[in-house]
Amino acid sequence: MIMKSAPHSPSHPKLGHLTPKEALEFIQENKAVFIDIRSEMEHFFVGHPMGVVNIPWQDAPDFEINPNFADEVGRVATKEQPIVLICRSGHRSIDAGNCLLNAGFTTIYNVLEGFEGDRDENHHRSSVNGWRFRGLPWVQC
Repeated sequence: MIMKSAPHSPSHPKLGHLTPKEALEFIQENKAVFIDIRSEMEHFFVGHPMGVVNIPWQDAPDFEINPNFADEVGRVATKEQPIVLICRSGHRSIDAGNCLLNAGFTTIYNVLEGFEGDRDENHHRSSVNGWRFRGLPWVQC
């Protein structure tokens, strides 16, 4: 049994969606900028995909939305470069993708399932879907 994560905002019409495997292939084939939008704590302690850049959408201590998110992304990618976003379960990255598209970035993709995926019947992640569950390359500190 899969327990879906909290609902998210509707996707911008131009926001693309890729499965974890499709995302890895897309990044490799298109030299896309790969951004982990999770908090620094999630990124370092839970683990993250290899080669990803961490730019938190929300971060400690208050977990408010990062008002400089689009500017920070602009320091690692042009508005024309393809960008792939990943979060824990594929929901916050929709909000972050919507923000980037509204800021003038043109080619943004969300990784469905995220890094850890949905929760199982025991409320555990990484056991039913997600980047890590699919056996894709990742590291942990």
